[in-house]
Formats: sequence, structure tokens, C-alpha cells
Amino acid sequence: MSDRIANATLRGKVMSAQEAAQFVNNNDNVGISGFTGSGYPKVLPTAIAERAKEAHARGDEYMISLFTGASTAPDCDGVLAEADAIKFRTPYQSDPILRNKINDGTTLYMDYHLSESGMYVQQGFFGKMDVAIVEAVRITEEGHIVPSSSIGNNVEYLDAADKIIIEVNTWQSEELEGMADIYRIAALPNRQPIPITEAGQRIGTTYIDIDINKVVAVVETDAADRNAPFKPIDDQSKQIAGHFLDFLEGEVRAGRLTYDGYVMQSGVGNVPNAVMSGLLDSKFENIRAYTEVIQDGMVDLIDAGKMTVASATAFSLSPEYAGRMNREAAKYAKSIILRPQQISNHPEVVRRLGLIATNGLIEADIYGNVNSTNVVGSRIMNGVGGSADFTRSAYISSFITPSDAKGGAISAIVPMVSHVDHTEQDVKVVITEYGYADLRGLAPRQKAEKMIALAHPDYRPMLQDYYDRALAAAKEGKIMQTPHLLDEALSFHQRFKETGSMKLS
Repeated sequence: MSDRIANATLRGKVMSAQEAAQFVNNNDNVGISGFTGSGYPKVLPTAIAERAKEAHARGDEYMISLFTGASTAPDCDGVLAEADAIKFRTPYQSDPILRNKINDGTTLYMDYHLSESGMYVQQGFFGKMDVAIVEAVRITEEGHIVPSSSIGNNVEYLDAADKIIIEVNTWQSEELEGMADIYRIAALPNRQPIPITEAGQRIGTTYIDIDINKVVAVVETDAADRNAPFKPIDDQSKQIAGHFLDFLEGEVRAGRLTYDGYVMQSGVGNVPNAVMSGLLDSKFENIRAYTEVIQDGMVDLIDAGKMTVASATAFSLSPEYAGRMNREAAKYAKSIILRPQQISNHPEVVRRLGLIATNGLIEADIYGNVNSTNVVGSRIMNGVGGSADFTRSAYISSFITPSDAKGGAISAIVPMVSHVDHTEQDVKVVITEYGYADLRGLAPRQKAEKMIALAHPDYRPMLQDYYDRALAAAKEGKIMQTPHLLDEALSFHQRFKETGSMKLS
């Protein structure tokens, strides 16, 4: 480990996770590294959870407010939630134990846009940051941190925190060094334009400089990231990917896109990964990504010479591809840039680069509003993440989804969404296995026909009946802009709550 901790002062602060956890106290604001299961601290969370359990057994209070880049893993969010150690959590999570704690009221949760969460810390919105816990590939002679497989909000937490704990992880390849591009946005009123005009531009340093006097502990570990395998690409995902490519081809025919001019953003998951697999056999070349995460499909595109650069804030790889990245990080560093999420998700840069954004959803309604976060209106699933950062500012914002879920009990297309994350003004294209709806330039009543056509055949007659009756009532009342039957608008959701299915019995 000595070559991984090159600064003599910080080498003298090496201790166990249990010893380091003593620096994290009840009611502390704790900012940690981690984004989509990569680059999060591996051993401190368990040590903090054990400290919480011991305190609770004595009858003492012990809960922290936890700030991350995005989701972490069972050995981070999961163990802390299981120990009832998380009082407040932001900005994004995906752990089932934590999700239950949020939904049962144990943990307060704020679902912020990822591009804004670090800025709020900088502005002192949450009060002072007591502790920052960040994973590193190594610590340089100068005491700089070389970040591992995610950047996230590391810079903001390290700058704001009173105390810093560094986990140096030897599982992470040393050849990740050089992949990071660390750039700080100045505090108001001194901000300047972010000097990125192409996805592959580097504008910062390959390390995070810190005040080493704030470092109270360095902990050694060799644990792997949470690298979950992607599901095999099924026929439904292939159909969705095919319709997405049809849409892109249409943009080429219309003169709005060229085969070597595609700059993409992609959300996380099996269907977006399938879309990238579909690009392998397409006519598109010189693909560039300015996005949040690097997934397996992007690695395949880089290997095939189809993608020339991928800029993100983190990896989200399967175990096989994580192993490949660790073995061949030096090769991939020629094509991959990891940035702070304030930069990777910044609306200014997204608008400038002309991205075609692609994200998932829980449900969309017949007028193009999208719910990405809440099941039946009030139960959080994961969070909005960075989808709105890209949706509002992208050149074209698209959403891809299977038409139904839970074995057909839930329709992804409903009369009115039960929660709105992306309004009809921001949603340009929606794609299911039944085709794509290009909603650009359409009034609400024109959108309804296209959206209903995307629904599963079992639900189309129900949606059409609702719309026809809403339209008739609108004509009678001479209020025609967005026809709705307010007493029935959430009837699909009500039926699901009562019967377990949105279908008519």
C-alpha cells in the first residue's frame, strides 16, 4: 500500500475503519463518494453502522445526514439504512432497504437534480459539512487525491468538510489515474462560462487537491465496486432499440442529424444498454457521449471504434466489464473522461453540445408528461437523478420504456401521471416496443393520438375511451386545450391500488 499513499504525513494517519468511524458523530452531515455503485467507500459505512447499532443498544441517538453523488451499494446505503443510521439522504438512491426506510418515514429524503446537489452544499444550504469520506486510487506525494471509478460530488464535499477520511482502494486500478478531469465552478457572483465546446475536451486536473490538514484518517481497502450484471437483451429491448434507431434515421433524412454527428446521453439500465448495443450495427460513426455513466454498451462502442469519446462522472459496469476496465484502464483513458457531476450534468454544456438525451421512466401520460420517480404518486422508487438535467437542456430529449410492467398489471402510458418530473414542454420523444411518438411541434390533442398508439394493446382501448369521453366533455364545455376528466384522471392508479392491476376486471 505504501506506493498508493505517497504523502508521508497522510501515510502516518492510516488506521482501521473502526478507528476512523469514531470521527463520525451523531447528527453529522456526511458527504461520501459514490455514483451508480462505483467509487463509494467500502468499509467506513459498515463501521459507522456498527457504531450506530451500539449507540442504539445503549439507548443513545445516532443518525447522520448522508450526501452522495448518486446511488451506492448494499455495503454502503444498505448497511447504514438497516442500522437506522440515516436521518436524511440526498440526492439519489436505489437501495431496497433504504427505499423502504424512506417510504415508511424513518429517513427523510430530498430528491434533488444531480447537477444542483453539489452546488447546494457549496452554498451552505444544508449547513456545514462535518465529514467527507472519499475513495481514492492513490494519494500523491503532494497529498492530492486521485479519484477512483466515480467523481460525483467529491470536490464539493472535500472542499466543504471540516474533516476528511480517505479510503485508498487497491482493487481500483492505478491506471485509472489520468481519467479524471477536475474543474471547480466558482462561487457566485464570480462564475465564468464552462470552457467545454466538445465532449472530449479536458479543462482541469487529473487529481483533487485538498487541504491535507483536514484529513483525520486514511483507511486501506481492496473491495470491489457494486458491479451488477445487465440482463440479457430480450426481444422487447431489441424492439425498443430498433425504434430508437428508426427515430435517429428519421432525423438524418430530415437533415437534422448526420451519421458522424451524434452526441448522446443515456440513462442507466438494461434498455438503454440495449440501445447502445443496437448502435454497433448502425450507420452511425464517431459517436460521442456527454453523459452521467459509462455502461457496458459504451465500452463495446469504444472497442468497435464506433465511439470516439465518452465523458461522464462514473462507471456503471457489469462484473465482466469492470474487470476489463481495471485490466485495460490505460487504453480506455484515451477515450474516457470522468468529470465532477456539476460539470457532467451542467445544463450550460448540455445545451451547447446539442445532445440527444435518452432516459427511462415509470409512466407517461397521453399528453407527454413523465413520472420518473414515484410509484402511484407517493412511493419513491429511486429518484429523478440527472434525467431532468439533460431533458430540459438537450437538443432532443427522448424517453424509452416497455409499454407495461409487473406482468401486464401496470401500463406505462396512463391518462394522467400520478407525479410529474418532466413536463410536456420538455419531453420530445417517447419510445416503447410499439414504436415512437415524436411530440415536437404538436398541441396536446395531437400528442394524445400518438401516445395512445405506444401503449400495450391491452390498454389502448381503455386509454382511447378515456380520451374520447374527455374530448366530448371538453367540446361541450368549450375548454379544448388539454381534455381531462378530473374525476377519472387517476382511475388507472386507483384501480391498481384496489385490485393489484390497472386492467378492467
